[in-house]
Amino acid sequence: MGEMANTTTEKAPKKSWFKGLKSEFKKIIWPDKEALAKQAVAVVSVTVILGLVIYVLDYVIELGIGIFLG
Repeated sequence: MGEMANTTTEKAPKKSWFKGLKSEFKKIIWPDKEALAKQAVAVVSVTVILGLVIYVLDYVIELGIGIFLG
């Protein structure tokens, strides 16, 4: 269990690394403008809603502490 796998310390040449990176970037499927707009609206909406929830909870807790401590 305590044995480690036998690994080599040889590094791949930078050319092959950049070729691999380039091929991985070609696999990316970028969203169209409509999908991007919908996702952006969803992110902003959820952020605003969560901000309001946190604000209300903070206000209620502050009131409760104020009443409790007098």
